[in-house]
Amino acid sequence: MAAPDGTLNCEDFSMFQEVLKVMRNIDDRIVHSLNTTVPTTSFSGRVDASQTCKQLYASLMEAHLSRDRAIKTCIARTSELVSKLREERASANNMTTLRLLRKEQTKLKLMRSELNVEEVVNDRSLKVFNERCRTHYTPPTVQ
Repeated sequence: MAAPDGTLNCEDFSMFQEVLKVMRNIDDRIVHSLNTTVPTTSFSGRVDASQTCKQLYASLMEAHLSRDRAIKTCIARTSELVSKLREERASANNMTTLRLLRKEQTKLKLMRSELNVEEVVNDRSLKVFNERCRTHYTPPTVQ
């Protein structure tokens, strides 16, 4: 669920954030998803809660990996650009290069901070998931 053409826009940070916002929909709606799909005790016979929790967990993990990969890809691209701009600045010290370098460094910092946001979002989603699905499904342990 990246941009319409399947790639995350790394050049424009505001677009980068918008796409991440869309990609985080599953995490933002985790409580609603759990309330509508995982039955309460009185309705437990009508729905296979373990299968539902397993599918939801798979969707969550896919979304988390997708976002992590997208953010790290943009960080790598921006880091490369910052390195090139530093080399240009060292060889020809002009103001245009310096401004562009500062702009890209700021964008790089903001993208790195998105990794921290991602960690918080993922932890929150998994906590809610575990609270609701712990009796129905136990996720595999990650090594």
